[in-house]
Amino acid sequence: MCRLADLQQAVLARNDGRAERLRAELTARGTAVVNLLSSPGSGKTALLEAELRLARERGVPAAALTADLATENDARRLARSGAPVKQVLTDGLCHLEADMLAGHLSGWLPEGTRLLFVENVGNLVCPASYDLGESLRVVLASVTEGEDKPLKYPTAFGLAQLVVVTKQDLAQPAGFDREAFLANVRQVNPGVEVVATSVRSGLNLGVLLERALAVREGAAAHRPVMARQPTPHSHPHPQAEEHAHVQG
Repeated sequence: MCRLADLQQAVLARNDGRAERLRAELTARGTAVVNLLSSPGSGKTALLEAELRLARERGVPAAALTADLATENDARRLARSGAPVKQVLTDGLCHLEADMLAGHLSGWLPEGTRLLFVENVGNLVCPASYDLGESLRVVLASVTEGEDKPLKYPTAFGLAQLVVVTKQDLAQPAGFDREAFLANVRQVNPGVEVVATSVRSGLNLGVLLERALAVREGAAAHRPVMARQPTPHSHPHPQAEEHAHVQG
């Protein structure tokens, strides 16, 4: 068990070192990375397609890289926005790593890209531990997944710099208890902003784009309490915002 733990820490430490270099490289190019994490079926692809379309309409150069175990379905959907899109098939790996991301960006990411959205593999366990060199980490959960999701996946929600609730139009028929969900989010990540969205109704569409652009322009992102704890593979994030934010 000790050897396994040491190996795991070594892998994460190596990943974090590569993530730091990638973050510096992309920052020098003027590109901010947004890492999107969620369970399968959360509505992540639908929301990202809408945000990419808005970016195009507003003249914001944005691109997307989407990762899946199999199929190129998500890439085809995202490409409808008109943004440059690349599909990554992980061949069974349940998460992206910084070195993998860097390899796929090499020779592909268009010059002048201001925002790169990375749609991570649908999984709230493995991806939570891997820094991808992102400027903003976003965790999404739909109203149909249950209010206790943040407590079941404390690392994913605990390291989020923005929490997005999707499919808000289904909240009433799903019996979603918003206050219970918010209380659970605050328990693992005090002060993080929570935004309710609906692609169908248009609720708060564009907020994700605005938050990503703000961080890209130098605004302070929320720094979770969990990220401030000294661990061998803690993720360095910008200065924390200490106030709770709820939108929607």
